[in-house]
Amino acid sequence: MKHDAFFRKHPVFTGKELAGHLSSLGEVRGRTQESLLAYHRKAGRVVLVRRGLYAVIPPGADPGSYPIDPFLVAAKLTPDAVLSHYTALEFHGKAYSVHTHFVYSASRPLGSLNFRAYVFRGARFPQALLRFGKENFGVSAAERSGQELRVTTLERTLVDVLDRPDLSGSWEEIWRSLESVEFFDLDKVVEYALLLGNATTGAKVGFFLDQHRETLMVDDRHLNMLHDMRPRQPHYLNRSKRKSGRLVSEWNLVVPSIVLERAWGEVP
Repeated sequence: MKHDAFFRKHPVFTGKELAGHLSSLGEVRGRTQESLLAYHRKAGRVVLVRRGLYAVIPPGADPGSYPIDPFLVAAKLTPDAVLSHYTALEFHGKAYSVHTHFVYSASRPLGSLNFRAYVFRGARFPQALLRFGKENFGVSAAERSGQELRVTTLERTLVDVLDRPDLSGSWEEIWRSLESVEFFDLDKVVEYALLLGNATTGAKVGFFLDQHRETLMVDDRHLNMLHDMRPRQPHYLNRSKRKSGRLVSEWNLVVPSIVLERAWGEVP
């Protein structure tokens, strides 16, 4: 009973968090933590997500079917995990569709994890951020079910999903999700794109902002800074999937027609 308060406040918890709780009660003897976890797992109160990570099951609920919050799982897979890419769009309520794949960024992400119907995939922080110690640029603290987690801001997320479309669904999902955001701090968007220093990513961000110049109130100065970093030779919008498209010479990007024309919005 004396551990119920911890379980209520930590629907998903790490072994380190449990150890801190036990230490606060003066329970630091030998195998106290292992015994406690074994007892509650046998009683159906706790389920193992992966080594060192657990989820709480309320009394009377079915351990096999009780829903576990995947955002909390993703946020606790590593000590420095940050919800990012399409998962950040979902967390902010801006995703066009619901995914069962959850993405987090970290300095040393784990391998892909399957838990129930979910797949969790880690992405390493961009090299430029690690080089300059800027991993937390555009990262904000948020609360979910009483627990604090970290998530990329909409400004960083805009750049991240264009930088790594392989982590963010189809172009329609990316475009429609970003178009649902009414306001971006464009100074922060450009600052982050420049920090990454990737010419192709800068051009993709510039192309998106150029295409939404009126709705997002984009200034020429924002576009000019991104224009200066565009690649010298034409690059594909998604270099890993080189689909045919049209060259947008302004940004040296080969853009699929469906993106250029936003053809998914057409009514047959």
